Amino acid sequence: MHLRLLPAPGGAGILFRRTDLDNFEIPATGRNVAKVSYATSLMRQGVLISTTEHLLSALIGYGIDNVIVELDNLELPILDGSALPYIAAFQSVGLQTQRRRREYLRIRKTIEVHDASKFIGVYPGDGYSVSYAIDFPAPIGKESFHLDLNTGAYASQLAAARTFGFREDEEMLRNMGLIRGASTKNAIILTSQGVQNGPLRFPNEFVRHKILDLIGDLALAGKRIQGRVVAERAGHAMHTALVARLLQDRSAWELVHLPVQEEEIAIPSLLHPATLSA
Repeated sequence: MHLRLLPAPGGAGILFRRTDLDNFEIPATGRNVAKVSYATSLMRQGVLISTTEHLLSALIGYGIDNVIVELDNLELPILDGSALPYIAAFQSVGLQTQRRRREYLRIRKTIEVHDASKFIGVYPGDGYSVSYAIDFPAPIGKESFHLDLNTGAYASQLAAARTFGFREDEEMLRNMGLIRGASTKNAIILTSQGVQNGPLRFPNEFVRHKILDLIGDLALAGKRIQGRVVAERAGHAMHTALVARLLQDRSAWELVHLPVQEEEIAIPSLLHPATLSA
């Protein structure tokens, strides 16, 4: 399995390209969300790309707006279960500023999605901040974390957080065709006694990974969000449901450029191609 990230022109956005299927292209937008369970998949005209959230999260978190993602498989490589290998790839090839200014999706009014005790909402606000709370069975329990992407803390505070799963669920998930490449090298494995393959990279690595996933799923809005996101016990299905609600309600947001004096230093595309294998 090979994945290659290529520079893209200004305004191109994030575009997936299946090199094993005559370079068939699928834009990373909410209208192409196919199915969501333990990962987020995109589909167009029957062509599938699964497990997109970690790469999308790394792109948004690192400030890359325009990129072509070539892969020769229906699933993105899991790598080490986090977004850190992507960040390392970005840093190794360098980034370039493009002439076109970054366009933001500014939240104008509250949008919320509720499902029993689960909840996610997006609200007007400056910058892009995320607050997340989780409540899992032992040994995880309750955790919460807040991150402001405008501080540039994504690479140091979030990217290394790995995906996780309970050993008792492994057989069920594999029978569903999921977690095919999961191992102790690319996921935190949990049992009722604790973490099987520690140590953790952060004391609260679990909730940090949930924020990592959320940022990747919200990338499917098509633009970097300017607003405040709050989630409690949510997951991929609720993340993408929020994207769908946003895109359906055109009055909830507007596309804007920040004033020049407030504009972030834009590094919106790769300078050279980057290749990753798994």
